[in-house]
Amino acid sequence: MPSADLTLEECRAYRPELPLPDGFDAFWSDTLDEKAPGGATDRQPRFDRVDRVDSGLVQVRTYDVSVPGYDGRPVRGWLRMPAGSTGPLGCVVEFLGYGRGRGLAHEQLMWACAGYAHLVMDTRGQGWSSATGDTPDTDPGSAGAVPGFLTRGVESPGTHYYRRVFTDAVRCVQAMREHPEVDPARIVVTGVSQGGGIALAVAGLVPGLAGVMPDVPFLCNIPRAARIAATPPYTEIAAYLRLHRDRVEPVFRTLSYFDGAHHATRATAPALFSIAMADDICPPSTCFTAYNRYGGPKEVRVYEFNGHEGGTEHHRAEQLAWVRALFAGLPAGRADRA
Repeated sequence: MPSADLTLEECRAYRPELPLPDGFDAFWSDTLDEKAPGGATDRQPRFDRVDRVDSGLVQVRTYDVSVPGYDGRPVRGWLRMPAGSTGPLGCVVEFLGYGRGRGLAHEQLMWACAGYAHLVMDTRGQGWSSATGDTPDTDPGSAGAVPGFLTRGVESPGTHYYRRVFTDAVRCVQAMREHPEVDPARIVVTGVSQGGGIALAVAGLVPGLAGVMPDVPFLCNIPRAARIAATPPYTEIAAYLRLHRDRVEPVFRTLSYFDGAHHATRATAPALFSIAMADDICPPSTCFTAYNRYGGPKEVRVYEFNGHEGGTEHHRAEQLAWVRALFAGLPAGRADRA
């Protein structure tokens, strides 16, 4: 159905006042510098080959991945590579939509079939919708949260759920930079919806990425989204504030540390966005807030008559062409890992 949000012309010009929270950069620097406690396990990434008999695949190599994420706790994933490839390969690191888990070993083969390494990160605590997950969540500070993840630990930025998830995502990119078959100068991050919001956060937190592809990104201009979105997940915030009427200001302050519109201002890698104008889950004005504030070179593909599904396979073709051109123009073997 047509969008009840701003028009496309209005969205392209939309630059709302969205103050950066105090200590934003220090908060994330301190978070990423934290050392795992002595009892944490899986300190080094693991890549365990899945036998082709078990996966059923002969043209793609699949690895069962475990990366030490937030607090040193293992985050699962799948790494897929073209069979017979000789590195170093360009790499796509993908983050998943709300409710999705990493799924099964034989899924999501497009990027490996195109000749790239492809890491799919499991999202801690999720995996109840169209694909199962294998990564549990540690859950401090979630008293009074409503079902879902947006209000989990919302009492403080330090306890919020997405602090853990964004850290997991950064660690996965770092793991791929150290992988012997991956070119550290050719790493792109991507994701749809929640995955797009995570990709924007990583773009702002990790220097030296080759590219970023956020599709219909979630977690952007959260205050506006919570007030205009009529469907989940943003409605979780409204449900929480209906119960906790005195917490509006501190809730939005906490969420501001995880807003893709803020992380976008710190990003410098080339970006290819997609935005759908009839999206009632991630309203287009919220996605354009991040796009319009993005700090690096950027392009956007707008799907005027689509909802949250966005461009689907039409957009996958756009991404394949964009990544191919992006990697062709990069010198191999160098990345700023600071």
